[in-house]
Amino acid sequence: MGLFSGLSEKLNHIFSKLTKKGRLSELEIKTAMREVRVALLEADVNISVVKDFVNKVSERAVGQEILKSLSPTEQVIKIVNEELISLMGSTNAKLAVSDNPPTVIMMAGLQGAGKTTLVGKLGFLLKKQGKKPLLTACDVYRPAAINQLKVVGEKAGCTVFEKGQGNPVKIAKDAVSYAKSYGFDTVIIDTAGRLQIDDALMRELEDIKAEVKPSEILLVIDAMTGQVAVEVASEFNRRLELTGLVLTKLDGDTRGGATLSVKAITGKPVKFCSVGEKLGDLEPFYPDRMASRILGMGDVLTLIEKAQEAITEEDAKKMEKKLRESSFTLEDFLTQFETMKKMGGIKDVLAMMPNINGGKLKFNADSVDEGKMMKMKAVIQSMTKKERNNPNIINSSRKQRIAKGSGTSVQEVNRVLNQFEQTKQLMKQMKNNKAFKF
Repeated sequence: MGLFSGLSEKLNHIFSKLTKKGRLSELEIKTAMREVRVALLEADVNISVVKDFVNKVSERAVGQEILKSLSPTEQVIKIVNEELISLMGSTNAKLAVSDNPPTVIMMAGLQGAGKTTLVGKLGFLLKKQGKKPLLTACDVYRPAAINQLKVVGEKAGCTVFEKGQGNPVKIAKDAVSYAKSYGFDTVIIDTAGRLQIDDALMRELEDIKAEVKPSEILLVIDAMTGQVAVEVASEFNRRLELTGLVLTKLDGDTRGGATLSVKAITGKPVKFCSVGEKLGDLEPFYPDRMASRILGMGDVLTLIEKAQEAITEEDAKKMEKKLRESSFTLEDFLTQFETMKKMGGIKDVLAMMPNINGGKLKFNADSVDEGKMMKMKAVIQSMTKKERNNPNIINSSRKQRIAKGSGTSVQEVNRVLNQFEQTKQLMKQMKNNKAFKF
């Protein structure tokens, strides 16, 4: 299970019931909205947020003239989509950049939210964007936190500034001076966390804020803690006046309620979301893309961005030509595995795919077994180039040789060949599908 999979399924079920009807009466819309309300509450969305959201959608859906170009159900889905985007902040909120470098970013959060790892992920992301970040260890109460930041900093290729278990306010001030002297344009401060909010923690954070005057105060919250995350955000915001939020563990088995509640309750935008364990698994938060994923429309834009990082333009053109001419081979199939790996793995890619053919062809990222994918790769690698380019020549004796070479069975070889044929069919459908014409 991934983020919003339960909510997404329920909403799709509600809307599929509406699709069967030609015209929608006020009663049918109200009944559907009651079901939407229950689905949102079950996803752990704050009750006042749910109330407000359902009222807005109902008002627009009942009061609006149905557009001629859309079916009534599509019109309702369009309104739900627009209100979801509005709820989560409308647009991507970018990081503020100081006119007088360095830009200081102060990270706050409770213990266990993944704050220290996130400092490394943010450093890695900024480095990719051509910045020179300095990671600063101000969590002086947990020796493990300083070591953890050093490890994650090294992996991210970022310099870590630390002075052991000294005064965190002085360490933050010294880090900014160091950054000025050595040409670092960004200072990311990892502050102390606690198991719960207490006055001593808040006072320390207020003192660091007063000393280094950060351009950004970002609160790291664990999306899996649901309503607790929203309460934590409200309290931190009251004391520190946050500039934004970062959601971690969005890849977990979470109902996602915090994602939909936190902007409405605090008034602060979600700026980033962490979608995995790897250093590169930190993404800018786009409300419109998240709304698309919730409504089962996929997240094609993020998919394109990941693809652009993983595939050269030349490779893309070659693949397009192959699809156009229907000359996709097992050699290309193998190349796709490597590309998928670069894009974060097949599960991540499938999770961003829209439903095709009105949902008849639905991707289920959770049903993907990465171990099986490795077996498939081994089977293809055991074939000769001739076999990869022309699978029709693979007879039973060749299958036995391939199975032996890959440490699998003839059944496994047959499965790979069937999977390859299905993929070819799928690619034909994708080629003819509007969702994939950019």
